[in-house]
Amino acid sequence: MILDIERKGPAAWLWLNRPEVRNALNDELIAALETALDVMQKDAAARVLVLAGRGPAFCAGGDLARMEKAAKMTKARSRREASRFAKLLYRLHSYPKPIVARVHGPAFAGGMGLAAASDLVVAAEEAEFALPETRIGLVPAMISPYLVKAMGAQQARRYILTGERLSAPEAQRIGFAHECVPASELDAVVGKICERLALAGPEALARSKKLLLRVQGAAITPLLAIETATALAEARAGNEAREGIRSFFENRNPAWRLK
Repeated sequence: MILDIERKGPAAWLWLNRPEVRNALNDELIAALETALDVMQKDAAARVLVLAGRGPAFCAGGDLARMEKAAKMTKARSRREASRFAKLLYRLHSYPKPIVARVHGPAFAGGMGLAAASDLVVAAEEAEFALPETRIGLVPAMISPYLVKAMGAQQARRYILTGERLSAPEAQRIGFAHECVPASELDAVVGKICERLALAGPEALARSKKLLLRVQGAAITPLLAIETATALAEARAGNEAREGIRSFFENRNPAWRLK
């Protein structure tokens, strides 16, 4: 299995499982991730997804053999091939359930893109991020919007252009990683974050992610004020919010809370 799915409480851990090539992304692995996202979206017991990697690396990026083949494709075919990874990144970014990237080793190129497209990044102190594309004549094209979102335009400019490595402590300092912890504590910290996320209503999480997509970078205008008020009104009218408010006053857990 090139993608292992492990259930841990409210979370589904998606383990990239090509350790012999440092979990490099090829067509089969991308397809397995796409399928897993489809399945987990319909699984009510999976409140949170965790992206993780088997072996010494989180993900070394695109498979070099795959890139060599792409270099020989027609421009139209190459664009279609690249679009598949672009769609995967957008799917992660807009996914209705929270996604946590568990980064324990190198997260290079597309691997850094997977982390950037996730909602939360938890990195081991030894983890490293890098965008080496320019050093081999390429560009981190599909990844770039998520990098700018995750670390800001100025920092993204540095790491995209230089290709230098970004340590986990520095990644946390500039806001790319949310947590930087000893490797021995990595799974425990990720587990605690998953438990916290699972306390929220699943519809509320999906609505919040959709709202974040709308307001991120948007100008604060009267129209945006109306849209945000509408988002709250729609949430209030839902059964989940009614149950949540009722459970608060009755001093009990809401019905959606996993036992």
